Amino acid sequence: MPYLIDGHNLIAALPDIRLDDPDDEAQLVIKLKGFVARKRTKCVVIFDGGLPGGASPMSSRSVTVIFASAQHSNADALLKRRMGKIRDVSGWTVVSSDREVANYARDRRLRQLTSQQFAQDLQRREGPSEAVDEDEKPLPSPADTDEFMNLFGAEEADE
Repeated sequence: MPYLIDGHNLIAALPDIRLDDPDDEAQLVIKLKGFVARKRTKCVVIFDGGLPGGASPMSSRSVTVIFASAQHSNADALLKRRMGKIRDVSGWTVVSSDREVANYARDRRLRQLTSQQFAQDLQRREGPSEAVDEDEKPLPSPADTDEFMNLFGAEEADE
């Protein structure tokens, strides 16, 4: 289930990132990359006040980062525009505590979480000092290893 996230609204709900920190957006993107890797999903996060606005180089395959142009738009308008283009509304979750954005999401029958609800989920699932390399391949589970060994007739090594 992909997420559409009101970035600065979510930062305000997190206890370990401050809106007045010059790197607040980058810190949130790092957290979101870990979250979507664990959930095996994707997200779009939209922030206010970008110069010149548009897609950010902080984006990855699973986290799209967009800044609303400071002169021509704001995050709420971009969020609503994106919601209006979603065809499969059953698959998306909108994360914002902004009443207008939340009401628009509900009117479009999109699942909606407040930033505080999502922040709790984000914090609960996060480990200490977590850094995610999206190109790193996860190790197989012991069950996967056993199945591989059985399928390919490999014998256990002598000890």
